[in-house]
Amino acid sequence: MAFPKVAKIKQKFEVESMTDVSKVIEKQFQAIEANQKIKPGMEIAITVGSRGIANIALIVKGIADEVKKRGATPFIIPAMGSHGGATAEGQIEVLEGLDVTEETTGCDIRSSMDVEEIGQTSAGIPVYIDKHAYHADGIIVMNRVKPHTDFKKDIESGVLKMASIGMGKHKQALALHTYGIKGIRDMMPEVGKVAIANSNTLYGIAVVENALEETAIIEVIEPEQIEERERELLRKAFDLMPSLPINEIDILVVDEIGKNYSGTGMDTNIIGRIRVLGVEEPQNPSIKYLIASNLSEASHGNALGIGLADLTTKRLFEKIDLKKMNENVITSTFLDRAKIPIVLDNDREALLAALRATWGVDDEDTRIVRIPNTLHIGEMYVSEVIYHELKDQANIEVIEEPTEMKFDENGYFLKK
Repeated sequence: MAFPKVAKIKQKFEVESMTDVSKVIEKQFQAIEANQKIKPGMEIAITVGSRGIANIALIVKGIADEVKKRGATPFIIPAMGSHGGATAEGQIEVLEGLDVTEETTGCDIRSSMDVEEIGQTSAGIPVYIDKHAYHADGIIVMNRVKPHTDFKKDIESGVLKMASIGMGKHKQALALHTYGIKGIRDMMPEVGKVAIANSNTLYGIAVVENALEETAIIEVIEPEQIEERERELLRKAFDLMPSLPINEIDILVVDEIGKNYSGTGMDTNIIGRIRVLGVEEPQNPSIKYLIASNLSEASHGNALGIGLADLTTKRLFEKIDLKKMNENVITSTFLDRAKIPIVLDNDREALLAALRATWGVDDEDTRIVRIPNTLHIGEMYVSEVIYHELKDQANIEVIEEPTEMKFDENGYFLKK
């Protein structure tokens, strides 16, 4: 069995990104006339989740600096449902993996899984909020607005999700995920609205990224405007979202999965796999076999999303912390996403197995794409047949002409 040659290409995106994050945050706080709400002596909680957001430490520091300018004291609360093994210590570790520390942001981190019940939705769902946030003088709910990895609707992943499952911690995640996809798709926005209305929430802050995962928009929003503005920003996020340059793929190799790349380890919007009961699978891209090669250090052993792959490696398998992963997936109830696929010795063996199972396709004609992760899909390797389809397109830059695949002495792809 012969491996096809691969070329390295780069997708060129038309993007707009900000050059001075701190300056944009400063102008936003001025425009919102934050002096009217943030007063000297107040303690202000800032929510920070577990997602990989570009410039996250810089954004948090910029928000904290604006709070300090007005004589108040900012502090961070980890707002991430059951992530980090659903422990206070584990959630601090997740933040450290994102470089969000007291040193990088200039403010304390107060981590706890304790919550206060502050109300109910019209359907009787209890609404919880982190105890440190609840007892603060004010809360700034910050999150990236982006397409969700589990469902499609006009409110997906953003400020309202952070106000509900984020600030409500493990207890809120359990309360919503008990209803399966209905809980997070249909009930989550109302939980977020109740949490905001029944707490000292001062502002929402929405972050939107471009196709290169660079910061494109940072917007400070009044609480009563969050729902409407989040719908508008979600449409903008969809317009800016990148995608793979080809739809028909025999084998997709993902060098690294992890919670820092997506809440599902791999972004379902990129790979075209959702695997949630009651949710229709996307038509594109169509991928026959997906190989997950490694797990990011920032995931701290949580390999949620491994179930979206068909094959994996012994290297990744040995890094899995079953307690952390199982806590996360059982809370979500989306059990398929933690199923362990076929485990092979290394990338070479996984690729050989996938090639053997690609029926009726000659090895040299196999359509293979290899990406570093699902967050960064600008540069990638493609097999020769795909290379010839893409090389003359205006949005494609050829970095390396087709050459033999290269593996290290342990059978894993060489990294350049």
